[in-house]
Formats: sequence, structure tokens, C-alpha cells
Amino acid sequence: MIYSTATVPVNPENELPLTRAQAWAGLVLKARDARLFLPPGLCTRCEVVEEGRDHIVREATIGGKDLREIIAFEHETKVSFFQASGPREGVIVNELFGDADGVLQLRFYCYLGLRGKAPGGAEEQAEQALMDSDQGYRAALLSTLKRTRELLAAGRL
Repeated sequence: MIYSTATVPVNPENELPLTRAQAWAGLVLKARDARLFLPPGLCTRCEVVEEGRDHIVREATIGGKDLREIIAFEHETKVSFFQASGPREGVIVNELFGDADGVLQLRFYCYLGLRGKAPGGAEEQAEQALMDSDQGYRAALLSTLKRTRELLAAGRL
């Protein structure tokens, strides 16, 4: 089983500040179209195939792998990506929250396994190491916030 977590402040010094609503809009947009947020060419297809009041189902090709995710929204708080099909099983969560000082934070955490791979095996260990590295999900959080600021500045958010 893979467990990883990372937390970053939404509004670090010297950055255009985002309100909770703006940060939330970025997370929702990322859920609806990952191509806008991932490095060019990493996500080649991202399509919402079902929509409900508090969830969507999307099919995407990310890193050459096809996947289907059920994405649940808890308004202005949490986006949970349930891995319905693809190389992973489990859930990835992006959460907005105020810390003890009231500072807005963005946290990532996941509980995942790799389909068809031995639990705790070499593949899972490599995935865990990647997620916990400087190129892992902490970097993805920072990239998401950066892209949200760019979209806001361009009037697209």
C-alpha cells in the first residue's frame, strides 16, 4: 500500500494571493481537465463522461495510461479522485483547509495500490519514493497553484 502526503501554503510570500474560492475553482478545473495543469504532453486526453450534483466521472490518458476516475467534490474543501480503472487503485485527495493560525493550506494525500503488482513490492516502493520526492505530489501542488494564478491573471478562472 502506498501512502503519501504533502501540504503547501496556498499564498506564499511574493505570490498573487488566492482566495479560498479561487483556489477551489482551480481544483475543480483541474478535475475537469487535467491537461490544463499537467506538463505538456503528459495528459493527452481528459473527458468528463458523467456528471452528478457532487461528482463527475472522467476518462483520461495520463503518462500513456488510460484511466477512469470518479471524482467527488466537497464544496471548497476537498476533491477526491477514486481510481475506478487504470494502473492504480485507491484514492487521491486534494484538500483546502485553514491551519491553526487560519492560514489557507493545500494538502495532498493518497492511499493507493498498484493493480496487478505485489503489495509492498518493488513497483509500489518505487511509486512511494517518487510520490515522496521533490518531483512528487508536493511539486504537483505547487504547480497547481501556479497554474491557477496564471489562469486567474488571464481571466480564464
